[in-house]
Amino acid sequence: MAEISKNVAKAVELLKHGELVGMPTETVYGLAGNALIDDAVLSIFEVKNRPKFDPLILHFSTFEKALPYILEVPAPLKNLIERFTPGPLTFLLPKSSLVSDLITAGLDRVAIRIPTHPLAQELLAQVDFPVAAPSANPFGYVSPTSAKHVEDQLGNKISLILDGGECQVGLESTIVGMEEGAVCIYRKGGLSVEDIEEVVGEVIVKSKSSSQPAAPGMLHSHYAPNKTNLLFSLESFPDLQFNPKTSGFITFSEILADVPQSNQIILSPSKDLNKAASELFSALREMDKKDIETLYLELVPEIGLGRAINDRIRRATNEK
Repeated sequence: MAEISKNVAKAVELLKHGELVGMPTETVYGLAGNALIDDAVLSIFEVKNRPKFDPLILHFSTFEKALPYILEVPAPLKNLIERFTPGPLTFLLPKSSLVSDLITAGLDRVAIRIPTHPLAQELLAQVDFPVAAPSANPFGYVSPTSAKHVEDQLGNKISLILDGGECQVGLESTIVGMEEGAVCIYRKGGLSVEDIEEVVGEVIVKSKSSSQPAAPGMLHSHYAPNKTNLLFSLESFPDLQFNPKTSGFITFSEILADVPQSNQIILSPSKDLNKAASELFSALREMDKKDIETLYLELVPEIGLGRAINDRIRRATNEK
C-alpha cells in the first residue's frame, strides 16, 4: 500500500522518475505525474481508468513557470490571474509545442492551475516540469478530499500520498477560457461565477459534453457514488415513498424526522455554502459505505458556490 506522509523530497524524486504521487490541493487531491514524460501521463489515464479524450490540468507553483507552455494570455484572463491566482481557478489557454497532445486530448488549448495548498506549493516549487494532476480517484467516482480517500481506492496503485489534511474547498477548480472575445466558464467549481463576474463582467457558462469535452470535468456523468442516487426536496419529502432502513439522505441544513440519524448527513446546519462544498464529497463517500440501496440528495440554494455544489449533485444522481 501507498505510504502516507509529508515527505515532499520523496515525492519530487518519484515524479522526476515518472512515478505517480497523491498530491493535496485546496480543492481535491490530485493524482500527480510528470507532464513531460508520456509514460507517466499514460499511467495517470490507466490508474484512473480515465478516457484519453478527457484533458488533464497542468499545475505549477507560479504562473510565471507556466508561460513556456502557453502562447498567449488574453487580457480578461490576465485580470483573473492577478486577482485569483494562486487559488481554485484553472485557465484554458492556447498551448505551446512543449505540451503533449496526451495532456490536451489533441486540442489546441491547455488547462493551467496554480494551487494555493502549502504542500502542493512546496512540491511544485521544487520541480522544473509541469505536473499533470486530475482528481485521485477512479474515473467517474467521487473526488477525494483526504489522503485516506486516495488510499482507499488508489493505495495499491501508487507508492506515496502526500498528507495535506482535509481539502478546504472540497470542490474541483472552476475552469475559465475565452471564445470569440467572451469569457467562458467550462466547469463550475471552487470559485463562484459571481466572483469571476465581479472582475470581468458577464460570462458564458458552457454546457457539459457527452463526447469531446473542451476542458476537464465536462462529461455528463461524474462525481457519482455507487448507489441509486435521486434528487428530492424538503417540499416533496412528506409524499416520498422510501424504506427508512435502505435509504440514505444528504440535506443542505435540515434534519429529517422520519429518517434514522445514521442514514442522513447534513452538509451545513448553519446554511454555509462554503461548509457544504467542503463536506459534499466526504458525505457522498460516507453514504456509499453504508448498507443502503438508494441515496436521496437535496439541492442547495443556486447562488455563489451553490451553483457548483448543485452541478456535482445533479451529475451524481441518476436524473441527468
